Amino acid sequence: MHEDIDNERVIALMYREVEQRGSEMMQESETAGAPDRELLDAYSRAVVGVVEKTGPSVVAIGVKGEKSNMRSGSEGAGSGLIVTPDGFILTNNHVVGSRNSVEVSLTDGQSLSAHIIGTDEFTDLAVVRVFTGDLPHGELGDSDKLRVGQVAIAIGNPFGFQNTVSAGVISALGRSLRTRKGRLIENVIQTDVALNPGNSGGPLVDSKGRVVGINTAMIYMAQGISFAIPVNTARWVVGELMNHGRVRRAFLGIGALARQISRSQQLSLGKVASTVVQIVSVEPNSPAAIAGLTEGDIVLEIEGMEAASPDDIHRILSKLSVGGEVGITILRNQKMVDFTIVLGEL
Repeated sequence: MHEDIDNERVIALMYREVEQRGSEMMQESETAGAPDRELLDAYSRAVVGVVEKTGPSVVAIGVKGEKSNMRSGSEGAGSGLIVTPDGFILTNNHVVGSRNSVEVSLTDGQSLSAHIIGTDEFTDLAVVRVFTGDLPHGELGDSDKLRVGQVAIAIGNPFGFQNTVSAGVISALGRSLRTRKGRLIENVIQTDVALNPGNSGGPLVDSKGRVVGINTAMIYMAQGISFAIPVNTARWVVGELMNHGRVRRAFLGIGALARQISRSQQLSLGKVASTVVQIVSVEPNSPAAIAGLTEGDIVLEIEGMEAASPDDIHRILSKLSVGGEVGITILRNQKMVDFTIVLGEL
């Protein structure tokens, strides 16, 4: 009998110890999980704050018909960002570039006809304007300060669902993206933010609500790969389109292709790359023609920088001004010749 009572006491003590330890473990778990909950709350607050700050400046863009061939049913849709309170809106060139009729829907329910101010195929950007005032507008940030891994938030109108929000991170910086015309866009932002048709032209925003990019492309059948034009590029393009109706770019007037060279040629020319740029055509009366460049010439350097492909030439020219001089080193008849060319406007 006494033995049974002792066993009951032992079992009771064991249960009490288990309950006490279980309670301690729960308290430890809750304490350890507190930072995670706080982090989640901070993330949620950041996204909500971005939507409240930037959302009113995001518009839906409806388009219809092509300028050269107005067709019934030729319709599309995209997004845009109001960049000034008097109605200038930034979007993608592929959303409005060849359209005849553009309509902008604001978040307050207004629908307004828009005028195309200018388009730029080389960066896939465009500016349209609605003629009204006192509009909410986005704050432009600095895309040069972006870091891989930081939070990125997209606001747009995928499949016509207005002011839709998706969030993710900056996956990579400095990507290159080729436009539909074959031109290379440099320094593109890659994210894992979910984008769908209709997001094009909408803003990519950081956790402070500052616009850091304009969403422009996604890879179909890929998971979590989308691209945005850096806002620093967009800021320059907007200024050009608003002031001149076009983007002024330096122009040489040559057609060229990359040509493979042998290892011995590479060493004798002192080139790092195994390819050179061969001129295959020269436009009449172009800066290159006036300077004396001809078909068959091989471009080795521009402004002291090695040229290994036509993209290298585009990249270098994009940093130069119309009317400025550029130094080019040509290989002609196995001899290096230096030229100075006054750049024209593309």
